[in-house]
Amino acid sequence: MHETVVAQNMVEAISQEARAHGGRPVRAKISCGQLNAVNDEVLSFAFEAISQGTPCEGMALQVEHKPLQATCKRCGGTFDVVLSNAQCLECQSDEFELLPDAPLLLEEIEFEKE
Repeated sequence: MHETVVAQNMVEAISQEARAHGGRPVRAKISCGQLNAVNDEVLSFAFEAISQGTPCEGMALQVEHKPLQATCKRCGGTFDVVLSNAQCLECQSDEFELLPDAPLLLEEIEFEKE
């Protein structure tokens, strides 16, 4: 299960940052693209289970899903791809090149000083 590995890596990274900053983590934000997507509910469940007994126990987790983007071959515009209607929003061309999907990133950790 992809989300379990992601949750384990997040707990390790956040715990390491908590030791370095001398605070208790209370909130974290991750982002992912459409092709590198995670299931929010499964990730939250896995994170909650794995974080038991760690500095991450009880913290809030926010997941931001970033849209897949493309560049139109006709007009050169960049647009968010709507999978049900994959065409340029400016010129309605269906000739485009997909840009690299947003990676899975741990973007923010909020700490509470102990």
